[in-house]
Amino acid sequence: MKSVKDILKSNVLAAKTFDTTLNSPPNNNPSSNIASSENHATSDHLNAVETFRCPICQDRGILLDGDVAYPCSCMKMRKMENQFRHARISRVLKNCRLEKFRFDYYRSQMKDQTHREGAIKALNAAKSFVDECQQNPHGLGLLFTGPVGSGKTYLAASIANELIEAQLQVLFIVVPDLLDELRASYKSEVNEMDLLDTARTIPILILDDLGAHNYTDWTRNRLYSIINYRMNELLPTVITSNLSLDEMEDYIGVRTTSRIIQSSRIFRLTVEEDIRHQMYDEREGTK
Repeated sequence: MKSVKDILKSNVLAAKTFDTTLNSPPNNNPSSNIASSENHATSDHLNAVETFRCPICQDRGILLDGDVAYPCSCMKMRKMENQFRHARISRVLKNCRLEKFRFDYYRSQMKDQTHREGAIKALNAAKSFVDECQQNPHGLGLLFTGPVGSGKTYLAASIANELIEAQLQVLFIVVPDLLDELRASYKSEVNEMDLLDTARTIPILILDDLGAHNYTDWTRNRLYSIINYRMNELLPTVITSNLSLDEMEDYIGVRTTSRIIQSSRIFRLTVEEDIRHQMYDEREGTK
């Protein structure tokens, strides 16, 4: 049986072996033959490199240093891509970062600093949460409340992205999508348990848009199961909601809301104008 080293060597030789004499007339000039061979080899090598996603390892994922094999740097990028995919971060949210958080969206016509002060507290809490998760896997979560378009999802996605880049396991779920998946798995106990177990046990869970949805007793019980388990195991959860705590009790129940309060630090974001509307005005130049 060939060793990994021998296989890789043979592949490298195959990739770099070129027949420069095929369909070519004989040339009696040695220097011309050498130059021609070098030109062909360079051209063919460049063409070969262009076919690989990673020209360093030629998509093998490993490099050899003598008898020692070690992973190519491209494997880190592939791992990161897989983590983002498994975390279920949507394409539009992958660029969210805490350092890009904009306070100018929280200005007020009346020179009131309330919106800005709330945003500062929420951003600082998000930064602290990211730091704490890297030091200790068990701790309090975060609850960001506020009206639609106040930056809650941006903060939650920024937290997810930075934790994923720090090699931590994160699951980002939009609550309406979670409820739809749970309903779809109603007749399939295996699928339902897989989904619930993942949401319950993932080191960091982010539940986005816990709002005024069509909750049934069945979906309320599933949400309670997730929140209660994570609270008991000290697994941090980040939640965004446009509901007040009183409204939350009405929609998802008193006992689930109580556990969210117990296991979270709570911050409220407010804006004078929906941030998405402000972004639209910037894009279209309407202001």
